[in-house]
Amino acid sequence: MAAKKLFGTSGIRGKINSEVTCELALNVGKALATYLNNKGSVVLGYDTRTTNQMLDQAICAGLLESGVDVIKIGMVPTPLVGYACEKLDADAGIMLTASHNPSQYNGIKIWNKNGMAYTSAQESEIEDIYNNKSYGSVNWDEVGLIYYNEEIKGQYIDDLASMVNIKPGLKVVIDCASGAGSEISPLVFRKAGCEVTTLNSQPDGFFPGRNPEPNGENLGNLMKTVVAVGADLGIAHDGDADRMITVDEKGQISPFDSLLALISKEFDGDIVTTVDAGLCMDESVKGEVLRTPVGDVNVAEVIIEKNAAFGGEPSGTWLHPDFCMCPDGILSGLRMAELVSKRGKLSDLLNEIPSYPNIREKITCSKEAKIKVMENMENLLKEEFDDIRDINSIDGVRLTFGDDSWVLVRPSGTEDYVRITLESRDAGRAEEIKAACIKIINDNI
Repeated sequence: MAAKKLFGTSGIRGKINSEVTCELALNVGKALATYLNNKGSVVLGYDTRTTNQMLDQAICAGLLESGVDVIKIGMVPTPLVGYACEKLDADAGIMLTASHNPSQYNGIKIWNKNGMAYTSAQESEIEDIYNNKSYGSVNWDEVGLIYYNEEIKGQYIDDLASMVNIKPGLKVVIDCASGAGSEISPLVFRKAGCEVTTLNSQPDGFFPGRNPEPNGENLGNLMKTVVAVGADLGIAHDGDADRMITVDEKGQISPFDSLLALISKEFDGDIVTTVDAGLCMDESVKGEVLRTPVGDVNVAEVIIEKNAAFGGEPSGTWLHPDFCMCPDGILSGLRMAELVSKRGKLSDLLNEIPSYPNIREKITCSKEAKIKVMENMENLLKEEFDDIRDINSIDGVRLTFGDDSWVLVRPSGTEDYVRITLESRDAGRAEEIKAACIKIINDNI
């Protein structure tokens, strides 16, 4: 199968008015409607980005023109779109978002009626219709209708709060990044019994308080605020609230891998994660660890196929099959709050998880250069290292070495980077692997 040019690892994403345009949105709407045989209904939501209204109108026009009804639910977190697909018995869902990317980006992600993102195969079918302009058409009296649904937000809030049992008064600071979780996430936590302090909870598509990527570089204010107000934990969302990361009571950001391992321990059965997840997963969970290519839809597919108990990526993207197959950063945060409420300080809980030197690097690389540099990556790595125990190429190239160290080199599916993820029990060994991989990439761009 030829490499897709429209969809990445998380839908369609790019800079507005150059890569993502109203014309593209209109035609994606027509392509999706054609895929749905020019009938049925689609839930449509968007995050806080300033360009979402124009894309909303364009993609809505494409769906209506092609015979599909549109259920508009407005500015909502991505997980609410997946939830609404199930609750409203819609045939598909669309979320307009670029997730953690800066303000000048936007994107389109499509959801199945069970709340799971469209698979790569489904996206390929949409892309074929789009590229060939083989859009279906309907008569004037068969065009779609627009419906507005505000009630679904309240149902989502109620259902989320009922998923957990948190001791009243747990103190939580929530940093919403001025994104799509700004209104709903604090409400849910308060309804669940938490005492909530908010940061960046005013919806604003310019993201004035911080970049929507929830990482240590952007969460300084959250880390300070948790300590200042004596909170039990802090929670940070990305732009569309399908992800989250925690800050412990000492103001320290939680390592992504350790946090995923900590919550995974709470579930009986197999756990699904991605090739970039660390050794702590294998050493912590009760069942088998099943690894997939990066991307929440890949995790979701295996959860369904293997009837796994839980799944997630070390980016803070977690899937809760007992609720919905759409990644949900708000439910993820609620479950961490419940864990702290029942078992004590987050810092102590994280100390129970094995931790090894873990490095994540990204090297700027154009889309064309990414393809070139990855073509021969496996051979280049094999030439560089002589103690390779295993090679996994389901997504990029992951090498496991004789001392259990591992490295993954893969092209980003959403940004112009080649990513290096690695882990070793020895910090010096980790730095050696990193330096070698950086040199290989830079020498071959």
